[in-house]
Amino acid sequence: MGSLVTISDAIDGWMYSNLLFWALIVAGLFFTIRTKFVQIRLFPEGIRVLMEKSHDGGISSFQALMIATASRVGTGNIAGIATAIVAGGPGAVFWMWIMAIVGAASAFIESTLAQIYKQKDGEIFKGGPAYYIERAMKARWLGVIFAILLILTFAFGFNGLQAYNIASSLEHYAGDNYAAAALIVGVILAGVSAILFFGGAQKISTVSSVLVPIMASVYILIGIIITLSHVKDLPAIFSMIFEEAFDFEAIFGGFAGSCMVWGVKRGLFSNEAGMGSAPNAAAAADVSHPVKQGLVQVISVFIDTLIICTTTVFIVLCTGKYTVGGELNGIPLVQESVKSMFGEIGVGIITVSVALFAFTSLIGNYFYAEANIKFISESKAFMTIFRLLAVVMVFIGANSNLQLAWNLADIIMGGMAIVNIIAMFCLGGIAIRALNNYVKQREEGINPVFKAKDIGLDNTDLWK
Repeated sequence: MGSLVTISDAIDGWMYSNLLFWALIVAGLFFTIRTKFVQIRLFPEGIRVLMEKSHDGGISSFQALMIATASRVGTGNIAGIATAIVAGGPGAVFWMWIMAIVGAASAFIESTLAQIYKQKDGEIFKGGPAYYIERAMKARWLGVIFAILLILTFAFGFNGLQAYNIASSLEHYAGDNYAAAALIVGVILAGVSAILFFGGAQKISTVSSVLVPIMASVYILIGIIITLSHVKDLPAIFSMIFEEAFDFEAIFGGFAGSCMVWGVKRGLFSNEAGMGSAPNAAAAADVSHPVKQGLVQVISVFIDTLIICTTTVFIVLCTGKYTVGGELNGIPLVQESVKSMFGEIGVGIITVSVALFAFTSLIGNYFYAEANIKFISESKAFMTIFRLLAVVMVFIGANSNLQLAWNLADIIMGGMAIVNIIAMFCLGGIAIRALNNYVKQREEGINPVFKAKDIGLDNTDLWK
């Protein structure tokens, strides 16, 4: 196990500091400029679109948003951000914020493309990078590679990690009996996951649309209470974040472990902008124009990072329970931070929050993986085998190793993101033409309706 952790550490560090870090920054900046800051310019329009109902009883923009947010808003918002602060220092927070704002433009491009090239799947729609890579780039082989990477990332890597975080949230209570508790948690999670995994997309969207707003509201309320109780400390906290964010000697002295890389890495894990995951949910929405769901996915990135991740930031920094490189890390650090103000009941609240965050991530992650299994093969037997393996991985994850789990999830996610970034650079012009078409119709005072031929496309299944 020690050797695996060492090797995965080395691969993880190289990939993010030498390749993915720069690819994400360049993609985000490029699409921010090409779309004329669509993530800020049309943010109010995204809020308006969010209230629209689906056309034919399919998955609405709001439900698709909740599925995407269910996957984005997971234990990465709690454990991941706490880990980033401990490993990279408070300066990592600033780079996490920047990554969200810049990366939201990439989220818009990939989600709009997913809508343009979506396909009918019974009563709902399916789509995502694998689908637009195959249809628009005429490269099914690359689409299959992406699909495999996404399945490994979400159904096995991330779901194993989420299951681990649910189990680790009970460490405070289990003590020396943690191994037995993790075993029990693994069995329970696997059983509940099986019910949802075999229940279909509509059930997943319904559960997500109910649980996500509840869990996010409770967690944010805790953060607000703690922050307001430490208002006098806020100037010093912001000063510390900005000073450490621009400590260039520290950044370039050990780049792979710097606050900049930690902020980008954990920000990517949390909001998934440009990674190619959220488009799988975006494609499922029933909307009149692809750009509508692109704008809605921008909102999902902001909810995830600027609101929920920032809640964790202030919980940890206001209570002062962290030390850079200290023993307290991840979920235990957040639990102790909340405990300092709310006592044991605070630990209980965080434990429940972690369980809900991770559980909704489990079902959101599965939704993504299922769409890509269908891309590879429509065989019912193949799907059944995949569902069973996904359930088994939930059980295994609850009993895994923290560092190895994070490293493997980071590495596979990085490979998936690279494939999607290449596709976005190749196809981004299509999404921008769709954006211009949308803006033109809005300026004419009409509810935008998309027709592929209006932007010169004849290779879509829908939008005729």
